[in-house]
Amino acid sequence: MKGKSFTLLAVIIILISMLSTAAINGLNLGGMNIKSVSDGMKLGLDIEGGVAVVFEAETDQTGDELEKTINQTISVLTRRINVLGLTEPNISKQGTNRIRVELPGVANAEEAIEMIGTTAQLNFMLVENGSFAQQGMTTADFKGEVILNGEDVNGAELGADQYNKPAVLLKFNSSGVDKFADATRRAAQYRGQIAIVLDGKVISAPSVNEQITKGTAIITGNFTEEAADNLAKLIRGGALPVNLKEVQTTVIGPTLGRDALNSSINAAKIGLILVCIFMIGYYRVPGLASVISLILYASLVSYIMVLLNATLTLPGIAGIVLGIGMAVDANVIIFERIKEEIRNGKSIRAANVSGFSRAFRTIIDSNITTLIAAIVLFYFGEGPIKGFAVTLMIGIVSSMFTAVVLTRTILKIFNNLGFLQNKKLFGA
Repeated sequence: MKGKSFTLLAVIIILISMLSTAAINGLNLGGMNIKSVSDGMKLGLDIEGGVAVVFEAETDQTGDELEKTINQTISVLTRRINVLGLTEPNISKQGTNRIRVELPGVANAEEAIEMIGTTAQLNFMLVENGSFAQQGMTTADFKGEVILNGEDVNGAELGADQYNKPAVLLKFNSSGVDKFADATRRAAQYRGQIAIVLDGKVISAPSVNEQITKGTAIITGNFTEEAADNLAKLIRGGALPVNLKEVQTTVIGPTLGRDALNSSINAAKIGLILVCIFMIGYYRVPGLASVISLILYASLVSYIMVLLNATLTLPGIAGIVLGIGMAVDANVIIFERIKEEIRNGKSIRAANVSGFSRAFRTIIDSNITTLIAAIVLFYFGEGPIKGFAVTLMIGIVSSMFTAVVLTRTILKIFNNLGFLQNKKLFGA
């Protein structure tokens, strides 16, 4: 019996040691390479640095109509940022008509803001017979009618014109093909123009010699390769339902964020060490079992955040530290119940069973109420508050597992090995 218990204890300690080592330094087992948590963790704006910008929708809409427009705008912004290849954004609604966009790790804040906030409202206009359009004009400078818009475009990519100059290649969807074919048929009758207008400004106005039925077009102009590529990306990202006005911009340098991260991690380490010293000093051998559980807790929380692709923020670190306190609190409740059973004359083995059973309901109740609060924070909170709520929820679930399952298992093993035969080892 003792041999099996000792083997089980050794396996638990080895596995926890490997997991914690992998979390800190990574681990290479044969062909399997496990990244460290620092390499796999997605960092928030307040740690990695970057830009946060708040946009306000310029619209007279209210109520459900405004909410629908804001949600559509957030969807377009998300697609646009993904198309631009920027870092994973955090886009959330503020109030009723504002949107907050956080871009961790973005180096050129001004360029990013310009790209994501551009309305990119693309229209194709059939220039009337007798009127004339050219690049640089606005829609007020010529007469014409809108024949199709950006919603009729199925794809846009960087290409080249017949002179090998940068251009944007367009492909229309099924509705766009018919509209463009009809417009080019009409334009060809008088050698007219199709003006390509972006945000009310003509960027190209080619003449039409014949009907185009293949569903493709090309935007030419005095483009640089970068400008043509950006235009293609904006068209692919889609047009925003409303104009956005930049009302607040915050730029955080990576140095400030990293310093804050290091300070927070050091504080968490000191707190964990002090808690471990207290638990071992006050609860003796059971305290040692709780320390082993705490090491697993810290590793579990870190890897769960990586697996869920959660963003680590400074408030999130505070949530992790709070979770450590909750995990210890569960152990304290259990150990005090066990001590109470021992004082009532029960054997140590019976006290362990009874103590865990009596403490379980209290632990469940306290953790569920905290979990409800965390869910409310996540649902209604924004930015860093969501980061705090996420780590708190992960910490609650992890602490319940380590406190109730692992600590109980280790105490049972200690009992089988004869480590807990003396009541003084419980501080009783």
